[in-house]
Amino acid sequence: MKGRRRRLWLQAIRRRGLPGGARPAEMYGVCGCCGALRPRYKRLVDNIFPEDPEDGLVKTNMEKLTFYALSAPEKLDRIGAYLSERLIRDVGRHRYGYVCIAMEALDQLLMACHCQSINLFVESFLKMVAKLLESEKPNLQILGTNSFVKFANIEEDTPSYHRSYDFFVSRFSEMCHSSHDDMEIKTKIRMSGIKGLQGVVRKTVNDELQANIWDPQHMDKIVPSLLFNLQHVEEAESRSPSPLQAPEKEKENPAELAERCLRELLGRAAFGNIKNAIKPVLIHLDNHSLWEPKVFAIRCFKIIMYSIQPQHSHLVIQQLLSHLDANSRSAATVRAGIVEVLSEAAVIAATGSVGPTVLEMFNTLLRQLRLSIDYALTGSYDGAISLGTKIIKEHEERMFQEAVIKTIGSFASTLPTYQRSEVILFIMSKVPLPSLHHTIETGKTGENRNRLTQIMLLKSLLQVSTGFQCNNMMSALPSNFLDRLLSTALMEDAEIRLFVLEILISFIDRHGNRHKFSTISTLSDISVLKLKVDKCSRQDTVFMKKHSQQLYRHIYLSCKEETNIQKHYEALYSLLVLISIELANEEVVVDLIRLVLAVQDVAQVNEENLPVYNRCALYALGAAYLNLISQLTTVPAFCQHIHEVIETRKKEAPYMLPEDVFVERPRLSQNLDGAVIELLFRQSKISEVLGGSGYNSDRLCLPYIPQLTDEDRLSKRKSIGETISLQVEVESRNSPEKEERVPAEEITYETLKKAIVDSVAVEEQERERRRQVVEKFQKAPFEEIAAHCGARASLLQSKLNQIFEITIRPPPSPSGTVTAAYGQPQNHSIPVYEMKFPDLCVY
Repeated sequence: MKGRRRRLWLQAIRRRGLPGGARPAEMYGVCGCCGALRPRYKRLVDNIFPEDPEDGLVKTNMEKLTFYALSAPEKLDRIGAYLSERLIRDVGRHRYGYVCIAMEALDQLLMACHCQSINLFVESFLKMVAKLLESEKPNLQILGTNSFVKFANIEEDTPSYHRSYDFFVSRFSEMCHSSHDDMEIKTKIRMSGIKGLQGVVRKTVNDELQANIWDPQHMDKIVPSLLFNLQHVEEAESRSPSPLQAPEKEKENPAELAERCLRELLGRAAFGNIKNAIKPVLIHLDNHSLWEPKVFAIRCFKIIMYSIQPQHSHLVIQQLLSHLDANSRSAATVRAGIVEVLSEAAVIAATGSVGPTVLEMFNTLLRQLRLSIDYALTGSYDGAISLGTKIIKEHEERMFQEAVIKTIGSFASTLPTYQRSEVILFIMSKVPLPSLHHTIETGKTGENRNRLTQIMLLKSLLQVSTGFQCNNMMSALPSNFLDRLLSTALMEDAEIRLFVLEILISFIDRHGNRHKFSTISTLSDISVLKLKVDKCSRQDTVFMKKHSQQLYRHIYLSCKEETNIQKHYEALYSLLVLISIELANEEVVVDLIRLVLAVQDVAQVNEENLPVYNRCALYALGAAYLNLISQLTTVPAFCQHIHEVIETRKKEAPYMLPEDVFVERPRLSQNLDGAVIELLFRQSKISEVLGGSGYNSDRLCLPYIPQLTDEDRLSKRKSIGETISLQVEVESRNSPEKEERVPAEEITYETLKKAIVDSVAVEEQERERRRQVVEKFQKAPFEEIAAHCGARASLLQSKLNQIFEITIRPPPSPSGTVTAAYGQPQNHSIPVYEMKFPDLCVY
């Protein structure tokens, strides 16, 4: 009877299961048929699994398990180990329903328990997550990733000293590069990989006891994986078939998730970790040739610059500069892409803190500019073409040079005034100036390397100076900068001279009047121009007193160049007008009028044998400027004289006005030598009418003649005689006691010739004397040299003795003098304490 009851009981168990939910196979596995003998934690774990996995986790039993884990935390590690054992067995048997239930139970236990023993439980948890990630089933990979993300968001109360996440970084990075055939599944796997990397970063980035996620071995996997998804999805979006599906896909877009993860990663980067985070970006862009399109590279670095802390911006700039130097022999398109990215990054960095990298950046860009010029001239990166040498395309190098110049300008425009001034001086110091002892190097195209360098650096300087605002011209144009800049204005190259004029205009134009003089004309009413005119400040007056003659001289010499074209005359006109508006007082106005009248004389006399166009252009330039300055001075008689001459020219000689000269097809006259006086602006008349209005008529009567300086020899002019001036003006300006002025000596051709010959003869004599002295010390015996030097020393000593005898003479004796033996009076010195002083000296 008892055997029959036992058989019926076992059959009922097989049909309904054990009361605790355990299956007979498990009951027989350890403790035979006695389930009550199994450990309680195992029975509680077994009870959370239903007979049918589709029913899901048994919540009431799960609550019991959670309460048990909280009541007996020392059992938590055993619970985790047992759950891990069951999960591994279920994965091997492909019972994925129970796998999901086990992971759900683990997640709930993790969220509820924060005791001291959580570390051992976490080890079991990570072991189960790793098992799921190793599976080939996408659903299991996604399940493991979601559990890991939940774990990453938990703040642990106890530190862990031995936990490693190397496997998870590698596996999640691999998932980010998934190439599954099903597009939807591939997207899910990639997004899971990105979420997993984000979880690893959150779990380790702020915990010094965890593995250092900023090590290169981890960054070389994490950063390229995120960039790959940014790049790949960007390409997929460009091939998107239907815009109506876009809103639905935006929720499952790996690019947005990767961008958020990258921003979070860079936002957590400390000062010492920026380099390890940026280097993989540069390597990824190199390996995938992403510098040439530039769009993706610029987007990446915009994300970087806006994500990192502002005080770390200069570290990114330094990385880009170093990468540019490392790629100095790469293709011009690659270098141009790096420079474009550098331009965008530098502009963003300038809004924060660029730090000490300002001059370093400009120095690197200028060095790359010189290298590009060498590459373009030689045609190779090694300076010589040989077998296997990569041939350089000149137009690509030109494109790179323009990109560098644009970058210099865009970055400089964001700098404060004081840093911009330093950059301007720095660039100007790099411009090679002509020298008497400078050797000229030529390339395969016959172009001068120095000339190309000068042009590129002046272009860069023009970019930097554009929009430069400085109230004090002494600060904007210091002497050392102005001297170097104007010395290049005397060169024969027309393009270089034009750049110098444009740079000067950019500095002087502080009120945005430049565009109003883009064309040269003789307006009857300049009020339509709506000029912004301010009173000349004291600092500007000091600047003009110091540098005005230097500016006038270079303007005068620039007007005499044969290679000038319309752009040169337009720049000269703008420069004259802007000086009159920005820096002029009465003295400056007088000097500018003298200068323009001297330019008119150059066109009339034509000692330089200028072409007809140049002479007509000088006449037209003078007419346009005098027309404007007469209306600015508002002297009626002056305006009337200028107006009369212009009207006469319109009727009889329109080729002397800008409206007929500075056009696409200028109308010129072949006979300019017979210009009558009615067609010219007369200096005597202008002096008379302006003198009556308070201007210095005596100074107006003096013709303007520039002075000779050392720049003429350094600039290799065709003739130095044209700039010699022997006229000496001695005058006391605005002085109540005016002395009679000695009339200036008349200057003729013979006078100039004699001065040149005399100066040459003096130089020859001085050179011969120096040669004799050097030869004497080289060839004469030592005794002779010693005797010569000793004689000079004796002569010097005798002179000193005479001086001492005169200056150091004993005071005269109050008691008179005594007579020496030879009948000569001798001063007798009495000690001071024996002298008798008058009563007035006693107090």
